[in-house]
Amino acid sequence: MVEFLFEDIFRIERLDPDGKKFDKVIRVEAKSEKFDMFMHLDVMVTKDFLLKEGDKFAMVLAPTLNLDGTPDTGYYTPGNRQSLADRFDYVMYGKLYRIADSSGRGNKAEITVSFGGLLMMLKGDPSHCNKFELDQKLYILMRKV
Repeated sequence: MVEFLFEDIFRIERLDPDGKKFDKVIRVEAKSEKFDMFMHLDVMVTKDFLLKEGDKFAMVLAPTLNLDGTPDTGYYTPGNRQSLADRFDYVMYGKLYRIADSSGRGNKAEITVSFGGLLMMLKGDPSHCNKFELDQKLYILMRKV
């Protein structure tokens, strides 16, 4: 069974908070329900996964798409095998390139991941970010709820 690095339901608060930068990409500003995490996420606009303010979506960060939890080879192998991606509407593969910890008042941890240039910043209580490591490869999987 795959062990998720992070899992929560997010509510979209704003889209493109700094203005529209690209035609086919939106920046989502969202807040999680369970862990009170804040997220900025760049999402490619597709007809199958349309987002608007107020929408909720389930989001998972996982190290592999293999249902048995075995490590990913990094190569796509076509076939009829099932994967974690079958349970979601939107999937990206990326690399965690920054972990920051702001000590002091309002102690928050922040991770930044690049999905081929589309970025995600996840910020909140450090206890929810303890499974992450610098240069870690991971998948983000999302579906509307």
